[in-house]
Amino acid sequence: MESAIDTHLKCPRTLSRRVHDDYQPPFPMFAGRADASLTQVVMAYLGVQFREEQRAAAINAMQQMVRSFSLHNGPANHDVTFHTDNQGFGNFIVVGYWRDPAAYCRWLHQPEVADWWSSDDRLHEGLGYFREIIAPRAEQFETLYAFKEDLPGVGAVMDNLSGEIQEHGYWGSVRDRIPASQTDWLQPDGELRILSGNPAVGGRVVVQGHDNITLIRSGQDWMEADEQERTLYFTEMLPPLQAGMDFLRDEGQALGCYSNRFVRNVDIDGNLLDVAYDIGFWRSLDRLERWAESHPTHLRIFTTFFRVVTGLQKLRLYHEVSVSDARFQTFEYINCHPCTGMLRDAVR
Repeated sequence: MESAIDTHLKCPRTLSRRVHDDYQPPFPMFAGRADASLTQVVMAYLGVQFREEQRAAAINAMQQMVRSFSLHNGPANHDVTFHTDNQGFGNFIVVGYWRDPAAYCRWLHQPEVADWWSSDDRLHEGLGYFREIIAPRAEQFETLYAFKEDLPGVGAVMDNLSGEIQEHGYWGSVRDRIPASQTDWLQPDGELRILSGNPAVGGRVVVQGHDNITLIRSGQDWMEADEQERTLYFTEMLPPLQAGMDFLRDEGQALGCYSNRFVRNVDIDGNLLDVAYDIGFWRSLDRLERWAESHPTHLRIFTTFFRVVTGLQKLRLYHEVSVSDARFQTFEYINCHPCTGMLRDAVR
């Protein structure tokens, strides 16, 4: 049994774990592994927001973003998603992962990328755009997989996979898997603040984040699942999951959830794939933990997962959780409605 925290990220604890050293988890789970050369990753969420009559233009814009990833210094892994938000707008999000922040910066400042984003054309196309980018250090994120091959998300830019890990299956295990939690409570510092622009007016708006904003990506992949597991997902797992995600989207503000998007993966033409995940930004890990441990919407998700997980063969479940420093966060919006992402909760 291994620790979720890799050897080179361990340090003497000043804060205790939530379980005893003899704890035995109820089923096997695994964590991504990277060698000491990985010191920081970049997670970039690049969005196109549109009304249905603008779908064709939005697909073209999404495809432009995907093409930009093929430029020099592009991400090592990416995927594309779609969702309809609670204001009735469609949203494509192109998600890229870099294991080298310097390569990301070189990619970002290429004229094909920088000039496209800064062009006044973006203001007059009838589309909304956003980029929400965080760059957690290696000690600021964790991963958890119920499978061993073809890791999605940040796992794809890591080197390997652990053996069975100990820190899962109990409340507080996410925190115990984040190396920084050995010595840091990971408390938030500050508020979301509007640096420029006005969300009510539109145009370009920049939001300043704060230390220890927490991002969770929690996914389900049923592409290879047989009919029995697909039925299990759609009839037993998805209903409580959808209810919980909708609750956080619509009512999560009071709990400290800045933004929650339950998205479906799509191909380059916008066609739905049999993969979905949640993108949740929270004020702090503590706020996420409180919802997970005590709110009925998550308890229904959690108990359903525990009931079915040991019988899963092809249905792939995973998540990644990170915290990040304010100086490594970017939240920028162009002509997005004022409930988009961090705009809703940002103050002047």
